[in-house]
Amino acid sequence: MSATTQIINNVQLVLQDEVISGSLAWRDGVIEAFSSSPSQLPQALDGEGGWLLPGLVELHTDNLDKFFMPRPKVEWPAHSAMSSHDALIVSSGITTVLDAVAIGDVRDGGHRLDNLKRMIDAVIHSQQQGVNRAQHLLHLRCELPHDTTLPLFEALMALPQVALVSLMDHSPGQRQFATPEKYREYYQGKYHLNDAEMDAFETEQRKLSEQWSTPNRLAIAAHCRKRGIALASHDDATAAHVHESLAQGCVIAEFPTTEIAAQVSHTHGMKVLMGAPNIVRGGSHSGNVAASRLAEQGLLDILSSDYYPASLLDAAFRLAMDERNTLTLPQTVAMVSDNPAQAVGLTDRGRIAAGRRADLVLAHRSHGQVRISHVWAQGRQVF
Repeated sequence: MSATTQIINNVQLVLQDEVISGSLAWRDGVIEAFSSSPSQLPQALDGEGGWLLPGLVELHTDNLDKFFMPRPKVEWPAHSAMSSHDALIVSSGITTVLDAVAIGDVRDGGHRLDNLKRMIDAVIHSQQQGVNRAQHLLHLRCELPHDTTLPLFEALMALPQVALVSLMDHSPGQRQFATPEKYREYYQGKYHLNDAEMDAFETEQRKLSEQWSTPNRLAIAAHCRKRGIALASHDDATAAHVHESLAQGCVIAEFPTTEIAAQVSHTHGMKVLMGAPNIVRGGSHSGNVAASRLAEQGLLDILSSDYYPASLLDAAFRLAMDERNTLTLPQTVAMVSDNPAQAVGLTDRGRIAAGRRADLVLAHRSHGQVRISHVWAQGRQVF
């Protein structure tokens, strides 16, 4: 943090309800004020007409996985993996990230369980040591159809870094995949299974779901309500799914797979979260409802980069320019900053306003692309 006031001139300030040309000042990691007129102080930075945005807030990314195991059976040193992940996050304009770690795995023996402790320790220790440029918190992704899921969750739920928990069931016929063919195509390719192996995999997953999903769902939701941890549903497909999620206390609907699930979630006050890659690519890789369609219907609240950090800011600008919806740039920027921050109780950030954290992103458009030139986290330049 800086002990002196820092100022940036000649920027397009993306505020809560409007975009204005002007300047902004911050001190000791906190925004002091903004103005529609330039500062006359000689030390003011020239923003060269770029957009000044609040730092992005990411609620659901498994990007850390890729750095801990860059290839199958290749484990990377934790400090290097964490540092590389943090660098990519910050260069994407993300100043607060909830690193999603899998509690339970779709496939027994999956590498995510092997890396669970290493990843959590890396997030906690690097944050405590002050070596991260973004602030890293934890999102516990609870894969419900497993006997180990609840004990693992109960061992981790008291960590102060836990900011979000999601309830997932990726077994056959459950939510994510629009058709059985899509399910087989995805997992057969992911795990390199022949037809017989895939048949056995499906049978086993169904049995596990029948035995463990409901008791684990109820127990984990009860723990979250008691501890005040934000809870998210995952891949809800029907109104019945949504009402079940509401009864358990979910405040975020992650990746609803149908328009009706998004509609019911939105109507009952759950924040609808969709993938930014869905916007950038023009649709869902699983054959489900397109995020752009939900934006057109006024049903989209939060964007997540999911598996591709750079998609977050890209998607916000794409949505603002998409003539199929009526969204403004302040509204789409809120989907990647203020809305996710509010959803998990981080009320000190996510918006350009006096008293908020000076988490800031300076971006310019070049050759039709949005380019990030500077990022500040609590007033300190980190990119």
